Amino acid sequence: MTQNMYHNGMIVESVSEDDRTWAKIAHLSAIIAMFVSASSLSFIGPLIVWALKKDSSQFVRKAAADSFNFNIGMWLMSILGWILTFTLVLAVIGIPLIIASVVLTLWHHIKAFLAVDKGRLHSYPFQFKILS
Repeated sequence: MTQNMYHNGMIVESVSEDDRTWAKIAHLSAIIAMFVSASSLSFIGPLIVWALKKDSSQFVRKAAADSFNFNIGMWLMSILGWILTFTLVLAVIGIPLIIASVVLTLWHHIKAFLAVDKGRLHSYPFQFKILS
């Protein structure tokens, strides 16, 4: 079964179950990589999904690109947090930044997964528009 994806009131494309599955992989791979790599490689999964599906599905391309762009921002926040933490004087700022990046990453990827399950895209905050 397919659903129509709307953007500004216009039908963009039909969202198939396969497209939703690939978009879910883009979002969940970031969470898995976050735990496996201590947040350092959470952008790799969405990048791989984007590279594999960018020409075949606009829905998957947008979901993977948004996930990647969001993860780059969270990765930079985490790196900044670690740098500040290692200076010891600024650990009071660094530790909350690290915690915030983990919480925001989990929260938004879970929200994105649930949106994709309904055939919709999630609008991530804090995106560096690298992929589109």
